Amino acid sequence: MELFKKIQLAINSIDGSEITEQRKEVLQPLIDHIQEKINRRKEIRLNFICTHNSRRSHLSQIWAQTLASHFEIPNFSAYSGGTEATALFPMVAQVLSEIGFDIHQLSEGKNPVYSIKYAENELPVIGFSKKYDHPFNPLSDFTAVLTCDHADENCPFIPGAEKRIPITFEDPKIFDHTPMQKEKYTERSEQIMTELSYVFSKIQHYGNN
Repeated sequence: MELFKKIQLAINSIDGSEITEQRKEVLQPLIDHIQEKINRRKEIRLNFICTHNSRRSHLSQIWAQTLASHFEIPNFSAYSGGTEATALFPMVAQVLSEIGFDIHQLSEGKNPVYSIKYAENELPVIGFSKKYDHPFNPLSDFTAVLTCDHADENCPFIPGAEKRIPITFEDPKIFDHTPMQKEKYTERSEQIMTELSYVFSKIQHYGNN
């Protein structure tokens, strides 16, 4: 399966050496969980959760689905949600578009819906802000990946989740409406791409070496 060329080039240019040993320890539980699912030939459902489901959780969902396809991870689906619904922040869509995603806004209003494609012949990720228990998301047999400290601290129990794994990222929102806004959103997207690429690169398909 071929990704769009610009996305493929971005993935090929990843420098994993920038991931610290401390950060690898944070990522290891997700690696172990995905590997266990692969070994048992079970469905992998990751729901990336952040307070507003507007920035980090969307970036994580989109990159996870893209990289799972790149690394040919079977039976994989990525979702995102928040503790409340707001809207996908436009700078997220802009940054992803510039790196090669084919993005179309499907609806208007305060919480528009986006089609986000990473490959010509793959289903798009459908991006819009929602609570983590929205009917669009799985309601059981999923893994909750907490992408912000607030959600991690305030959601000790997530109904339906078989496991919760905190992998938090700095919020680019603090740079909104500043000259550094685009740079910081790009930086966060690249960090999430790099770290999730590291995660999926460690997976052995069906436990084979």
